[in-house]
Amino acid sequence: MNEVVAPDAAPPAPLARIIPRDQHSISRAAVSPNALKVLYRLRDAGFEAFLVGGCVRDLMLGLTPKDFDIATSALPEEVKRVFRNCRLIGRRFRLAHVFFGREIIEVATFRATAAPEAGDEPISDESLATDEDESLIDDDSPTAFDDQDDLQSIDRVTDDSGRLLRDNVYGSIDEDVWRRDFSVNALYYNIADFSLWDYMGGFEDIAARRLRLIGDPVTRYREDPVRMLRAARFQAKLGFVLDPATSAPIADLRQLLGGVPAARLFDETLKLFLTGHGAASLDVLREWGLLEELLPTVARSLAKSGDSAIVGMLRKGLENTDARVAAGRRSRRRSSFLCCSMVRLRRSSKATVGTLARHRHDRRFD
Repeated sequence: MNEVVAPDAAPPAPLARIIPRDQHSISRAAVSPNALKVLYRLRDAGFEAFLVGGCVRDLMLGLTPKDFDIATSALPEEVKRVFRNCRLIGRRFRLAHVFFGREIIEVATFRATAAPEAGDEPISDESLATDEDESLIDDDSPTAFDDQDDLQSIDRVTDDSGRLLRDNVYGSIDEDVWRRDFSVNALYYNIADFSLWDYMGGFEDIAARRLRLIGDPVTRYREDPVRMLRAARFQAKLGFVLDPATSAPIADLRQLLGGVPAARLFDETLKLFLTGHGAASLDVLREWGLLEELLPTVARSLAKSGDSAIVGMLRKGLENTDARVAAGRRSRRRSSFLCCSMVRLRRSSKATVGTLARHRHDRRFD
């Protein structure tokens, strides 16, 4: 049974280092007004509510976050009761989306540690591994599972390689931090007193421009191989340096990307190449050998071409796209289709086609 700290119960003393408002640079003036509305309403309803993840990192770096994510002690169903403009989504991770016109504020309940407890054997169920991106599935949508009652009784499911397929075990903020991938993404901004909660030394890592994976890197990459692509993306986007322990396992584990649903790889490809740092992403992917797994045809072509005009043309195209993003102009839709055609789709299915069609009309990439 899923558990969460009751809103009227006094939470245990946090394990985090608490940085008061006068010792960090985050200002509410830089936070989306709609995100503040969600934070305040959750707080007033008796729940804990924090900004978390990349938005906190970007605010500390003086960047403008592209979106604002919130972590809370409220269950998804409780969030939905607080906000009428809320929709619950997700199968692998249960989330609440609060809508304000075109802006969506994502709200996630504190969850327990992602890794299975010691001695727990991974549960393999091929029926749970679909090509469709679980995060795009609405709670009212039909599912591909034969027995929905059995699915709801399973909180954590992994495949044989250790990749998480389902993980809906709720917990406290002290447990939730272990769900974060990198220390710089594990900072929590508390709306109650505007303090910053740092569990993993992310405050110092941001100052040092260092990217460090939380926990044992091998285990974390096995849980979700896409973390290797995220490491490459953050290195390219932020100019951070990978911590040696974070980069060391990539060469041996990069082949695990072969078991990731194509829809997730497609989404990550868009983020790598169409959000303003495409040229740098290409360099980083080649540096860590990840291009061979993500875009094998492109990797082979580049390896054969050396410094030919083909390589120069590809780089020029990526640089032009980066310049358009930097100037606040929309990425050309043809670039989305180019990335789509480059992704290695492992299985042809209606689920994958439907996901790609949704991306085609995604306004972020028009």
